[in-house]
Amino acid sequence: MNSILLDTLKGKETERPPIWFMRQAGRVLPNYLALKEKYTFWEMMQSKELAAKVTLLPVDDLGVDAAILFSDILVIPYAMGMGLDFTDKGPVFDSPIKNMQLPLGNFKQEPEKLNYIYDAIDEILKTRPDNIPLIGFCGAPMTVLTFMIHGLGSKSNFADAVKFLFKEKETTKKLIEEVTELSIHYALKQIEHGVEVFQLFDTNSGLIPNDLYFELFMPSIKKISKAVRDTGTPFIFFPKGIGTGISEIDYDICDFVSVDWQTPIEKARKLIDSKVGLQGNLDPRLVFTDKETIENELVKLLDFGRKNQNWIFNFGHGFLPESPFENAKFITTWVKEQDWR
Repeated sequence: MNSILLDTLKGKETERPPIWFMRQAGRVLPNYLALKEKYTFWEMMQSKELAAKVTLLPVDDLGVDAAILFSDILVIPYAMGMGLDFTDKGPVFDSPIKNMQLPLGNFKQEPEKLNYIYDAIDEILKTRPDNIPLIGFCGAPMTVLTFMIHGLGSKSNFADAVKFLFKEKETTKKLIEEVTELSIHYALKQIEHGVEVFQLFDTNSGLIPNDLYFELFMPSIKKISKAVRDTGTPFIFFPKGIGTGISEIDYDICDFVSVDWQTPIEKARKLIDSKVGLQGNLDPRLVFTDKETIENELVKLLDFGRKNQNWIFNFGHGFLPESPFENAKFITTWVKEQDWR
C-alpha cells in the first residue's frame, strides 16, 4: 500500500507528516450527524455497511490520511457479559462492578459478541481507497476498568473507580488479567481481518499516581503491545494525562506514542526514548477559534515537523462536540499544503 502513514510508521522519509484525528469518524462531520438522525449509535456500529460508511466519511470529508475503525472502547466489557446500553448520553452499564458483591467471580468471556466488528472491517477493506490504511484499536485495561467499575460512560472524575483500585488491589489485578486476555484476542482478530495499524487508548491513565499505574497496568500494556507487534503491525499507545510518566515510555512499550495536549510536543520529544515516534498533540479546542488563530498555532509546528520525520500530525485528544467542520477541514488542508522539508 502506498500510504504516507504506513511509511512514517516504518521509518521511511516522507514529504510531510501524515494527518488523521482521534474521533474523526463522528461528531465533527455533518454527514455523520445526518446519519445519527436516522440511526442509533448501536445500529451504526452493528451494521457493517453503516460502520464502513462512517469509518470512511472523514477520508472523503476531511481528507485525512487514514481511517480508524468506527467502534467503542467498551465493546470489551460488553463481550465479558456486562449488560451495556449505548444511550444518547453515553454508555451505561446495567450493573457496574462497584455495585457487585465481593469477591467477584470470573466474568464470562463471550468473544463471539465481537464478530460484527470483524464483519465491518471486511466491509471497510472492500470499499476504502487504495492508499488509506485502517487503524484498529481498543481501550487499555486502565480505562476500560474504570468505566466497568464506575458504571457510566459519561464524563466524571471516576472517584469510585479510583477508590476501588486502591482498596481492592488484588481484585483489580485479576480484573486486569481478564480484560487483557480478551483485548489481545480482539486486537489479533482485528489484525487477522486486515487492520494495518493498532492504537491502544488509555484516556484515564492520569487518574492515579504514575508509580501505581506502571505497577498495575504497564505489564498488561506490554502484553498487548507484544501480541500486536509480533504480527508486524505498528503499535501506537495513547496514555492521556500521564504527565511526566511519559518519560518512562520506551521502545519496549510502543512504536509511536500519542502525546496529549498538556505536554508541549518539543518537550515530549526530549523526554521520550528517541526510538519511539510521536503522534499529536494539537489542542482540539483550537478548532473553536478563527482560522487566523489556528494558522498561527500551526505555523509553530513547522520547525518541529521539519526536524522530526517520525511524527504523525494529530490532536492531543479527540474532537469535541460541536467542533466546527470547516476549521477541521482547514487544518487538514493546511498541513497538506505546507513545505515540510
